[in-house]
Amino acid sequence: MNRTATITPAPIGKTLTVQATPEKAFRVFTEGVDRWWPRSHTIGTAPLKEVVLEQKPAGRWYGVDVEGGEQDWGEVLAWEPPRRLLLAWRISGAWAYDPAVATEVEVLFTDLGDGAVRVDFEHRHLERLGAGAEQAATMLGGGWASILELYKTVAES
Repeated sequence: MNRTATITPAPIGKTLTVQATPEKAFRVFTEGVDRWWPRSHTIGTAPLKEVVLEQKPAGRWYGVDVEGGEQDWGEVLAWEPPRRLLLAWRISGAWAYDPAVATEVEVLFTDLGDGAVRVDFEHRHLERLGAGAEQAATMLGGGWASILELYKTVAES
């Protein structure tokens, strides 16, 4: 009997309240990504110098290392300022760029009034990472939690 196993880790979901307008929260998440993304989180072999998120549909999302090399991470699938951003994450469970991998990162910005915004974050389709999906999901869950706290600190400054 031939059986196939399906690995389906749950999406990573995080919700945070940020003391900022939706416009500022969106702007800091997108054009300000280099201000809050940790330099330790890169797939390049040289240290990370800069993170770039091109602000348009089909825009690139990538890291630039200190030697000038670029490492693609994914691209913008939906650009709807100031309420929604959808990114393709094309980093495999082996922590390398793979154009065949297509997980998604969606970020929603909801105005709560009184100068606050709810930021709903979801990294989904992790089963597409293959055999290492469960382990990658565990690592991504912890990584996103700390990264989003860094984002919040910058957005509120």
